Amino acid sequence: MTLKRTGSQILWETLVKEGVEVVFGYPGGAIMPAYDAMLQYPIHHVLVRHEQGAAHMADGYARASGRVGVAVATSGPGATNLVTGIATAMLDSVPIVCITGQVSSPLLGSDAFQETDITGVTLPITKHNYLVTRAEEIGPTIREAFYVARSGRPGPVLVDICKDAQQQTIDWAPDDAPVKLPGYRPEHRPTSEELEKALDLIARAERPIIFAGHGIVKAGATPLLMALAERADIPVASTLLGIGGFPATHPLSLGMMGMHGEAWVNTAIQEADLLIALGMRFDDRVTGNLRTYAQNARKIHCEVDPSEVGKNVKVDVALVGDVRETLQALLPSVKPKRHETWRGRIDELKGDSAVRDIQYLPPSGKLFAAHVIHDLWRLTGGDALVVTDVGQHQMWEAQYYKHDKPRRLITSGGLGTMGFALPAAIGARFARKHDEIWAIAGDGGFQMTACELSTAAQEGVKLNVCIINNGFLGMVRQWQEFFYGGRYAATPMRSPDFVKLAEAHGLCGIRVEKREDVEAAVKRAQGEPGTVVIDFRVEQEDSVYPMVPAGADLHDMIRRPMPSPGHLYETGKDP
Repeated sequence: MTLKRTGSQILWETLVKEGVEVVFGYPGGAIMPAYDAMLQYPIHHVLVRHEQGAAHMADGYARASGRVGVAVATSGPGATNLVTGIATAMLDSVPIVCITGQVSSPLLGSDAFQETDITGVTLPITKHNYLVTRAEEIGPTIREAFYVARSGRPGPVLVDICKDAQQQTIDWAPDDAPVKLPGYRPEHRPTSEELEKALDLIARAERPIIFAGHGIVKAGATPLLMALAERADIPVASTLLGIGGFPATHPLSLGMMGMHGEAWVNTAIQEADLLIALGMRFDDRVTGNLRTYAQNARKIHCEVDPSEVGKNVKVDVALVGDVRETLQALLPSVKPKRHETWRGRIDELKGDSAVRDIQYLPPSGKLFAAHVIHDLWRLTGGDALVVTDVGQHQMWEAQYYKHDKPRRLITSGGLGTMGFALPAAIGARFARKHDEIWAIAGDGGFQMTACELSTAAQEGVKLNVCIINNGFLGMVRQWQEFFYGGRYAATPMRSPDFVKLAEAHGLCGIRVEKREDVEAAVKRAQGEPGTVVIDFRVEQEDSVYPMVPAGADLHDMIRRPMPSPGHLYETGKDP
């Protein structure tokens, strides 16, 4: 059936057919026809305070739901303000579609008011992008954008639509046929020969470790991973984005690997004879010095993106394909095996790590960030959805909040985007309407997108914001302490009164300076109906341990100094 529709109407009708219920955006001249038509359709629009926030909200929505997030902006500065959020989604393989307005097609290339070549700008940081100049192209392009964003290795797609294309009226026939793109092959499956090679390596290994990456979470492969680990008795280490893909409290869970991973995990990797990497990409924060990385280990790499296999680390068996489908193919042929000697060795490697923990620092009356994170884990029963910003608090969260379920930690991994937490948490709220959600940020990163508190207030959403306030750009300060002789260049930071700032937005603000006040503050935040901001004034010059210096061998870690004899500082009972 042919219908009379404007390009703007076609845009929203296509989005509705793609299952879109909420979009995050900011209007402007070149996208105004689309906003005018939006009022006719059952899509909830969240008005952000900065377009970067729109991209992060779409990202948080996508990570929390497993669906495609949508951000909308106008041309020029509106579109360029999306760039950081698009790059964040690209590095972490998050499916979002960003729709931008563009000047009318006759003005393209004329340096018209608010004209920017946003497809050129975003070409390196999108999975694909489009410039649409005719109304007839809008429907097919949006459908293609969603297909590309969610298929294969997910990622961001940008659709730039000229203003006159939005305004044109055409005879339009909706198309429900499956999208087919010649030359685009997102689906791969390992061969039977490759599967046999992998099975042989698993059967012969005496010191194996499984790496659980982001792909485990995205593919919903946690039950299959648990079945493999338990059947073959293989310990599991997680990447930062893989946290929650394997239960942290499971006996075979080792914890996080890499630059700020557990000391015993990194040492065990160096002693392993087999690494089974599932849905991860061997980035530099995981491997350390590539020349000395796991030299005695054979390597199996299961990854949906063939370009990642062998890119950083040479592997013995490449299993290119969806990690869930690959595990389904492997599992029936994996034979039961026990590795008591190897697991005993890992227990030995833990050595003095427990007493080096922040839990056992001498009592000083100071509030440490790790205390806050540990208490938050205990008081939420480990079941909250946590969205972090980037920096020291991000690593402390990974170390001290034990996630047993997937999609319970949302964080910027590959790009390391400060300002991510608050808007991403708002986006996550629209995907997970009934979960307890905590946004954890440092005082520096929080101020980058603190304007989105007004978005939270206007939307009436319930979030709890935990600011780890140490008066520094904490991770940069730590590097300055360790590697630049303690010269704190441009890292001491003055902040506003975060309690008053929250109250200025009509929200509840709380300040905590003592360990004994943490529990009451968390419980009060949990009981408030709206968004709550808690300013935790923590020890200023604490550092994240262990730490592998950039480019160093994975086992060459800076460890937390041993506490003085006789001083133990307990954090409280586990939930």
